[in-house]
Amino acid sequence: MLHRFVFLIALLLAAMVATGRAQAHPHVWVTMTEELLYAPDGSVTGVRNAWTFDDMFSAFATQGIAQKTKGTFTRAELAALAQVNVESLKDYAYFTYAKANGKNLKDAFLPPIDYFLDYDPKAAVLTLHFTMPFKTPVKAKTIEVEIYDEEFFIDFGFDSNNPVRLVGAPADCALSVTKPQDANFPAVLRLDKNFATSEANIGTGANFANRITVTCQ
Repeated sequence: MLHRFVFLIALLLAAMVATGRAQAHPHVWVTMTEELLYAPDGSVTGVRNAWTFDDMFSAFATQGIAQKTKGTFTRAELAALAQVNVESLKDYAYFTYAKANGKNLKDAFLPPIDYFLDYDPKAAVLTLHFTMPFKTPVKAKTIEVEIYDEEFFIDFGFDSNNPVRLVGAPADCALSVTKPQDANFPAVLRLDKNFATSEANIGTGANFANRITVTCQ
């Protein structure tokens, strides 16, 4: 089975082997801060994301990018890489799955807007900022948004201090955030966080979903 394309080109190059099979998995950790955006009528119009990549991957992804100042990158210098990210996300449903009143919303989002990459020279990490508008604003008593990679190639996790914020939500809306439990991780994954073959990953990521639930009266 051919290894699937990953939304950063640099990661694709690392993942492929001469046989055309993925014999070992590079792994990427993403720390997320999420915002649900509300219209005045109480409908959800979109999801605003800030995804920070781990330092090892950030170093790999920025190799070969011209920089005016050594040790840092401007948004302009990272613009092409940001575009690769957002254009490729569509192939994987933006790793984001939405429900309204318990019903799955298929193909719910328009292409990302307002996207850019920031680089933090102190932490040496990249953060991808982008907004995903809903094709149709969603007005429901309960809205759920889950973020995960189905193959668990990318490990998503909420920021511990500022995981989710509601922007413009009605006062009667209550937010809850559910993170994957450590017990979901097989012992070998806790030690290594790599799978031996791509087949081992298929369908695994749903066990590690990060869930946002908003209930309005």
